[in-house]
Formats: sequence, structure tokens, C-alpha cells
Amino acid sequence: MTYLLALDQGTSSSRSIVFDGEGRIVALAQQELPQSYPRPGWVEHDPQAIWAGQLATAREALSRAGITARELRAIGITNQRETTLLWDRATGEPIHPAIVWQDRRGEPLCASLRAQGQEAMIRARTGLLIDSYFSATKIAWLLENVPGARARAERGELAFGTVDSWLLWQLTGGAVHATDVSNASRSMLFDVHRNAWDDELLALLRVPPALMPRVLPSSAHFGETRPELLGAAVPIGGIAGDQQAALFGQACFGPGMAKNTYGTGCFMLLHTGAQFQPSSNGLLTTSAAQVDGRPQFAMEGSVFVGGAVVQWLRDGLKAIPGSAQVQALAESVPDTGGVMLVPAFTGLGAPYWQPDARGTLTGLTRGTTLAHIARAALESIAFQSAALLQAMGRDAVAQGGQPVAELRVDGGASVNDLLMQFQADLLGIPVVRPAVTETTALGAAYLAGLSCGVWSGTDELAVMWRPGRRFEPAMDRAQANARMAAWERAVRQATAA
Repeated sequence: MTYLLALDQGTSSSRSIVFDGEGRIVALAQQELPQSYPRPGWVEHDPQAIWAGQLATAREALSRAGITARELRAIGITNQRETTLLWDRATGEPIHPAIVWQDRRGEPLCASLRAQGQEAMIRARTGLLIDSYFSATKIAWLLENVPGARARAERGELAFGTVDSWLLWQLTGGAVHATDVSNASRSMLFDVHRNAWDDELLALLRVPPALMPRVLPSSAHFGETRPELLGAAVPIGGIAGDQQAALFGQACFGPGMAKNTYGTGCFMLLHTGAQFQPSSNGLLTTSAAQVDGRPQFAMEGSVFVGGAVVQWLRDGLKAIPGSAQVQALAESVPDTGGVMLVPAFTGLGAPYWQPDARGTLTGLTRGTTLAHIARAALESIAFQSAALLQAMGRDAVAQGGQPVAELRVDGGASVNDLLMQFQADLLGIPVVRPAVTETTALGAAYLAGLSCGVWSGTDELAVMWRPGRRFEPAMDRAQANARMAAWERAVRQATAA
């Protein structure tokens, strides 16, 4: 039997999954990761807790699978992106808690960069908007605010890494300081055209080049684990940021293929092939996972509140005892009765980019019930995702491409059949849920397997991808267009000052 181990280190948990040579799950282990909020707008993780939890789940997954590390062909890593760590190269000790991707402490520096007129240059080289979401201003904050950090960095004593690099360092006993192109592309310091750190951007942010990890393709030999960790030395053959790993796990290997991950938020990526496509519709351009040194790109957009709206129904309105009950409540009424919910609890993301927007609930009558609101909440996830895909379609057509023919879906809320059917109805294209919905971890396993010869190439992986359920659009297009027009009116109300 062929076995691969995927380490899936996320914002709220660390998971490890053993896959077989057919891409099927053999065993899974998961451990919660505590969050820290030391000040308003700040979010931190304990780097040692990240490592300890990931190692513990890896050992547990192997035990549950009934195999030893000697039976593994390779390990793949996928991770929460942009979260930033600095550590001492000699001791391996972090100099500060990890600054999580949601953290906003870098915003003053972002504002300064915008005021300097750097937006166009940064976007042209990195594909990103200036935002504290990305790693660059987090690194700059650490260098300025941790005593002695800048001097130590300039002497080459410190290492920077996102979570993948931190895990790789720990797994190899400090022998390897590296990352992959997909994670590097989320730093705001990486030239995605050349697949290299950008010296001018490093100088602009005052980040010493000696801090930076080596950048490899997403499928490559990154090193081997210390034998004492898992019981044998295992090759580490794949690394990708979580959303790019999910795109790869969904077998979206070519231009025009798209996936949407329905989690707390929603992350949609559209593969654009070797072509760097700047967006005119509020989207980011990012590096897709790469199996060789040739650049591959994707357009990306994010919905801030996806599945989190169901948590609000449960915890805020007390409308349901648990998230699993939302579909039954929503299906107890035939429609929303004219109710429209825009869940702009933390502003609106792409394609609107309205940080000051606030949630609105409109169309209420004396006949409105919690069931109508629950249905409107579910539909809001589909409306936001439809607006995102329509923006991607406009960009694709403007660049000479084709509209998306189907949307592949994953994530927790993708199990909701009512939501997936409504998504297909709005889009007018099939929505396809795969047989294996753990696509982020599967993507990491695929990348690792390619590097060690388990699979010959992406053509073989494309054949292995298996649909679980296909949702065909059933709504009349005029009705779907009318529903989207009603959504856009509701968004305008949410963004009115």
C-alpha cells in the first residue's frame, strides 16, 4: 500500500490526515489551536503550540491508520497563510508570538505606503493590494518593536517564516529554511513574475534579505524529518498555502477552473494558467501551487462572513441549537418571504471592499419568522459567492478567457444541499461537491506524491478526482438575475453612510 501524510495547520486547529495512493482518507486526527487577542485588532498564536499540536496529530493519525512512518512515501504541508513568525537560527526559539493573518497592527505602515503612492508598483509585482493581511508589514512591526530584533536580523541571526516554514524548520531540526511559491506570494515581498524575493520591496519595508527563506516549487524535495519525531526519516515533498492547496486538491489544474471553499468565510480561486491577470473587479492575483519552476497564477477573492452567519444564527439569535439544524429550519419555508440579509458584520470583502459596511436585514413583515431569516442567512452565502464569481468572469472575459463552466466546492458549509442548489441556481452553472471534501489536505498530499513519484503528473490526478454530488441549475435565468439584482440593492443599503 502507498501512504502519504498531510499536515494541515489552520487558524483554529491542527490536523493530520493519512491518504492512500488513490487519494482516499485512511485516518484523521485533529487538535484545537488556542487564539490570543492581546489588544483590539491583534491576533496571536503560540508558535510552540502550533508545532506541538501538529506533531501530536501526526503521531495520532499514524497510530489510527495502523502504520509506521517507514510506510509513508512522503509528507505534504498546508497551512494558514500570511501568519508571521521570527525565530533565532541558533536556538530555534521564537522571538515573539506568531502574528496571525487577521491581525491589523500593520495598518499604519500600510497607510504610509499608500500615501507614498506605492500601490500600483506593489500590485504590479506581487498581485496584491496593500493590506496588513499580508506578511510584509507584520515582519516590519516585529523588527521595529521587539528589542534588538532589527540588529539581530541584519547580522543574519534570525529567520522569518510563515507557518509552513516554521513546521519545516522544526521537522528537519533546523536543517531547512524554505517555503513554496504559493506562501511566498502572500508576503507582499515576492515578485510573482520571477518567482523571487524582490530586493526593492525588501528595501522599501526595511526587511533584511538574510531573514528570508529559500523559495521552491510547491512540489519539491524540501528535506527529511528527524527520525526521532515519527520513528523514521520521511521526505517532505509538498508545501502550499491552504487555499492554493484546496485548488490543487480539487484538480483545478488549468485556466478557467474554479473552486470555492465555504468555511467561516469563503475563498474562491480561479486558475488563470501561466498568465498574470490583474483584476479590474476588486480581486487579487496570486501564485497557484506549482509543480515546477514555471509561474502559475490564480485570481482570488474572499467573502468575510460565510459559514459564520450560521454561527450568528446559533449564538447571536439563538435561532438554532446547533449549526447542523440550519438546513431543516430554512427548508421549513418555501422562500425567504422577501427577507434579505447582508451579513456585513466586519465589512464586505471582494468584490465590494467596503470595510465600513454593516449588516442589514430588510424586507421584514409581520409574517416574518426565524425560518425566513435562517433561509435568508443561507442564501446570503450564495449571493456573496455569486457576486465573486461574476466579478471573476468579467475579468476573465476582459482578458480573452472563457466564463467558468462549473464551480467545485468544499469546506464545512458545502455539505448543505439547500445552499449548494441555490448556488447553482444563481450562477447558472453546475456546482460540484467532490467525494473527498478534505481537499486542502488532499492537495498537500497530491503535491508530496508527485515529488516522490507516486503519481506521474496532474493528468493522472485529474482522472482520480471524483465528484460526490452534482447540483444542476434549476432556476429560470430571468428569475436568477432578478434575485441577484435584489441582492445588489440590499448591498447598496448596507454600504450607505
